[in-house]
Formats: sequence, structure tokens, C-alpha cells
Amino acid sequence: MNFEKVVFGFFVVLAATLNFGFFVGPIDDPRVHNEIELFAAVIVNLIALVMKFGDRTQIGAIHLATSLVASLQLVAAASLWAYFDNVSGGEMLTTEQISSVVSLSGGALLANIISVTLLVVETVSFRRQ
Repeated sequence: MNFEKVVFGFFVVLAATLNFGFFVGPIDDPRVHNEIELFAAVIVNLIALVMKFGDRTQIGAIHLATSLVASLQLVAAASLWAYFDNVSGGEMLTTEQISSVVSLSGGALLANIISVTLLVVETVSFRRQ
């Protein structure tokens, strides 16, 4: 068993599950979307992004691209949340504001799903030598 592959798979799947946890729920209800979970999703996605550097294969390039997309959208979602929070003076986000944040995390979730699918395909197609 390759420990490096285990850690890589762990962070790819953790990034997807944290993003999914934030995304699930009514898009317009700020009470069901936790900002700490969004922050954790951003951090884990950035860690997964760094781990994908250095792989010179074609599938590695696609892994990196999906991670870049997910990280960019999650950072945008977190930045938007912070902006809305500062503009509103700490009050709960409005329906339109939380919908924008959750929509961005939905795009990141799609990129994470593609990344997990690639990881599974790569693992299944791996042949021992």
C-alpha cells in the first residue's frame, strides 16, 4: 500500500465531503449553511491543490485543473460571505446573499465530484507490476 496515495485520496475525498456538507440544504436558508464548514472546505481544498502539484501525467493535470476550479470557487464563496457579513454588520445573510455563496460552492462541488471520479477511475485502472 502506498501511503502517499492514501493521504492524497483522503484529502480529495475529504474536500468533496466537506463541500457537500456545506452545499446540502435549501439554497436560500442561511441557518443550514455553516460558515465554519465552508472555511474547512476551503482549507482542505487548498491542501488537496498543493498535493496535486508535481504529477506530470495527463490525469494529474486534470486532477490539478479540477482542484484549481474548486479552490477558486470556494475562495470566491468565502470572500463573498465575508463581504456580505461586513456589509450587513454581522446580521444573518439575506436569501439572495446566501444563494450566491451556496451557488459558488455548488460549482466547486461539481469539480470535486469530477476529481473523486478521476481518482476512482485511476485506482480501478491501476495494474500491479
